[in-house]
Amino acid sequence: MSLTKITFFERFEADILSGKKTITIRDESEKDYALDSVVQVSTYETNRWFCALKIHSVISLPYSQLSEFHAQQENMTLLALKTVIQEIYPNIESLYVISYELVG
Repeated sequence: MSLTKITFFERFEADILSGKKTITIRDESEKDYALDSVVQVSTYETNRWFCALKIHSVISLPYSQLSEFHAQQENMTLLALKTVIQEIYPNIESLYVISYELVG
């Protein structure tokens, strides 16, 4: 079954709404989004809805292959991206890059 909701930490809300953040990197439990589906977006902390996103792709990517390109899409440095990923998903090598666009 395809997921229809996604949450983000509140600290990423402004970057998502401004279009500066165009991907999210998740683990296996959050990879089942259907291409071209529209998902509802809420804050992780309070479950407050703030937009809708259209899913463009879900691509498997090992942690070791994170690059400057991914960091730019996340609107942060590569070091910051790797640090955030390790904080959220410690010791996980298999990740998924979910690309999206803001639709509402």
